[in-house]
Order: sequence, then structure tokens, then C-alpha cells
Amino acid sequence: MTLSEVRCYPKRSLGVEKSEPTVSVVIPAKNEARNLPHVFAGLPDDLYEVILVDGGSTDDTVLEARRLRPGITVIGQTRKGKGNALACGFAAAKGDFIVMLDADGSTNPEEIPRFVDALKEGADFAKGSRFMPGAGSSDISRLRQLGNYWLNKSVNLLYGTRYTDLCYGYNAFRRECLSVIDLEAREVKGADQGTMLWGDGFEVETLINVRIAKAGLQVAEVPSFERSRYFGTSNLNAVSDGIRVLRTIQAERKRGSRRAAMSSADSLRVVGASWSVLSTLAEEAS
Repeated sequence: MTLSEVRCYPKRSLGVEKSEPTVSVVIPAKNEARNLPHVFAGLPDDLYEVILVDGGSTDDTVLEARRLRPGITVIGQTRKGKGNALACGFAAAKGDFIVMLDADGSTNPEEIPRFVDALKEGADFAKGSRFMPGAGSSDISRLRQLGNYWLNKSVNLLYGTRYTDLCYGYNAFRRECLSVIDLEAREVKGADQGTMLWGDGFEVETLINVRIAKAGLQVAEVPSFERSRYFGTSNLNAVSDGIRVLRTIQAERKRGSRRAAMSSADSLRVVGASWSVLSTLAEEAS
């Protein structure tokens, strides 16, 4: 895939790549033992690492993951929620590029090379979209699609983006974006594993997309087909999760763009390192 097949936004790029990147795949999972064989079968052979973040499964999710992929890294969460699972996975990831993948089979692992190619060709953040040519979904309901449409328009209006799909969680990014994404993985005093902090829930996908937009990084949208989960039922709730997404948009608007730019200034790597990033945002934050 070339960048002519993805939709790019000509923003400031975090850097210049030098050699082949290493790729980490982060998979949040809770009671997905029956789905994992379908997911793992499609993973590329040349991945640097696969990290499964277990959300307290009561089935054989962890055992099945280790059976299917003996070298897998399995970690737990510090709190509950998909956002916290991703935060913990990101904190553990060591690859140059980090891919977010669902454990229910809805995101197709065979599409990972599309996302990696977009990053290799200059994007800082490769954003999956179900609503562009070559994409689609067999899973999204009419209500969720309508909500996504209006929430997406709101973000585009507020931040000057041209996103086609705000609430899709299939994304990949250069690890230097972590300081911009700025998710809290550490245990927080007074919060137990049943607690959910801001960004710990399904609103995390919107939070990430908004923070990337505010930092002015280069985004490439990648066409993706969302499949229906193989087994089990989704924990998504169109109404309550939609409200959390709307609150996220409002809260991040108040948070301001200067903090995002200042955070990204800390993401410099040692010059000459593999896929090193030379941030152009440091000067603008000063």
C-alpha cells in the first residue's frame, strides 16, 4: 500500500525514519478465549512483540493466548476499562511502532501491514476508518453510525481535522506519540481496580484522536473493514458511551493545545537511532 491509497493530512511530522521499524501489537482482552484463535491466526509473522492486556478474565483467555503464541507478553490492568488496558499495554510496549488491536476479531490483523506502511511512508499516526473507499463494517448499528457521524463532524469543526471515522479503535502510531496521547497507566492513590478514571473507558479512542489532532501531527487514514465479533457480546453501550465521547470532546477542548505541544517536545530520541524522531513541536511549545 502507498500513501495514495490512504487519506493523509499534511500536518507537522514528528520525524524522519532511518531503518526498518519494530512493531508491537497491544491487545486488550477480557473473556475472549474463544475469539483468540481467529485473531492470532491472522497476525503477521514479523512482529517484534505481541502484548495481551488481561482485564481479569474468568475464562481461559490467558492460557489460550500462551498456547497460541508461547512468546507473548501477558500483563494485567491497574484499573478497569479498555482505555486503562491500552494505557498499560502502551507502557509495556518496546517497538518503534505500536498497533492497537481488538481481541474479539472485529479488527482484522491481516490489515496491520497497511497501518505499518502508512507510518513508514511518513505518517505519525495511522488511523483506521470504516467510512472511506475500500472500507466498511458488518458490525456497526444504525444508531452507532449516526452518533459517530455527528460526533465526528463536531471534532472536525473544532479541530480543523478531516477525520471520516472518530470512534474506531484500530490505529497505529510511532512510539514518540505516547507523550502526546498521555494516558495514565500507573496505579493512582485511592483508586482500586474497580475504579475508572478519565480515559479508562471506551472514550479512549476519541481522546487519542483529539490529542493527536491538537498536537498537529501527521495523520493518515487507512481503510479498514470492521468484522462482527466471532463469539460473545460487546460491552459497548451506544447511549452511555456516546455521552462519554461527547464529554471527552468538550473536556479536551478546555484542556488546550499548548499542553499537547509541550508534551510532544519530550518525545525526542537519540539522533541516529532506528526510526528516530526529530520533533518540530519543541520550538512551537517554547
